[in-house]
Amino acid sequence: MKLINRIKNKIKYEFLRMIKPEIISYPGSDADDPLKKKRFSNFSHISKPENVSIGDSVFIGHYNYIDGFEKIEIGERCQITNFISILTHSSHNSIRLYGPKYVANWGTKMKGLQYGEVKIGAYTFIGSHCIILPGTVLGKGCLVSAYSLVKGQFPDYSVLRGIPAVVVGDTRKMDEKLLAEFPELEEMYYHKNLTTKG
Repeated sequence: MKLINRIKNKIKYEFLRMIKPEIISYPGSDADDPLKKKRFSNFSHISKPENVSIGDSVFIGHYNYIDGFEKIEIGERCQITNFISILTHSSHNSIRLYGPKYVANWGTKMKGLQYGEVKIGAYTFIGSHCIILPGTVLGKGCLVSAYSLVKGQFPDYSVLRGIPAVVVGDTRKMDEKLLAEFPELEEMYYHKNLTTKG
């Protein structure tokens, strides 16, 4: 009876896993090394994963779409929260320009089509409901506020907010207060991969 219950529970678990969001290990992630393990929602999707490079210890939450039609690079230890689109192409201008001829031109480099590689620097946090548009480059240590529409190139440690997103601060300024409260973290914080002192 115990064996039958275990089998039933396993079947139930696998079925629920298919119909409810859950964080799983990303395929190819080193599950034995927590510093390298990538965590990925079973309810997020990557188109053309061969064009998407994901660094160690990246977290990708629920209901995200990552469009790998052009190259995407997500640096180590980034956190991509929920309901985010990372796009390398968009035909939102072309659909208006071509009107009824739009469908006939699928698969071509239509006029008005936006496309470009996306790079998200290490240690960056992207809040929920953001859209990252083609050609965007975020430096390391950035913080993107929820509901932002991001397009362009932004320096390391930018705090971004808005539609369109603009730089409204510097994460290092925010971190000064935390480091004053937790000075034992300074050595890790000023590690060469994150930032330098001064």
